[in-house]
Amino acid sequence: MDNQTVLAALRERFASELLAVSEFRGDLSLTFTPKGYLAAAQFLRDDPALAYTFLENLCGVDYLGRKPRFEVVAHLTSMRHRHRVCLKVGCDEPEPTVPSLTPLFPTANYQERETFDLLGIRFDGHPSLTRILLPDDWVGHPLRKDHPLGDEEIAFTFNQERIYARKPFVRE
Repeated sequence: MDNQTVLAALRERFASELLAVSEFRGDLSLTFTPKGYLAAAQFLRDDPALAYTFLENLCGVDYLGRKPRFEVVAHLTSMRHRHRVCLKVGCDEPEPTVPSLTPLFPTANYQERETFDLLGIRFDGHPSLTRILLPDDWVGHPLRKDHPLGDEEIAFTFNQERIYARKPFVRE
């Protein structure tokens, strides 16, 4: 299996949905429309000649100032052919939304929830899109580049007493 074989198969089926192709150090990255993203992932999984049956990683990226601002990146692996491919899909504000890969790859469940929790990207078709890392009453999404940074002084031995005097510790 090589990148050109995968690219040819995807171009044949999804030419109108494929927005960009790049290759860096042997890794093939393909950017799709939201409709093409889900269809390409299913094709890569179900085609016996390709057999990308393992979702290795799924995450979100915030490109503040770019259109589209957000991007979801999924790395698929074909264990049979020992080959990887990267699928990307962009989404924009005010409601960034992409199709969920959870129906195709159950391991996407927690990875999509994490991306939703930290970046606010919604996944259509996800069975239970709820916060996974932050409390339910948390306001905002901390990995967005426009999220305010927390400013808390770090306690060292030389300033520990002063800092701990201002901190509200839990009383037992």
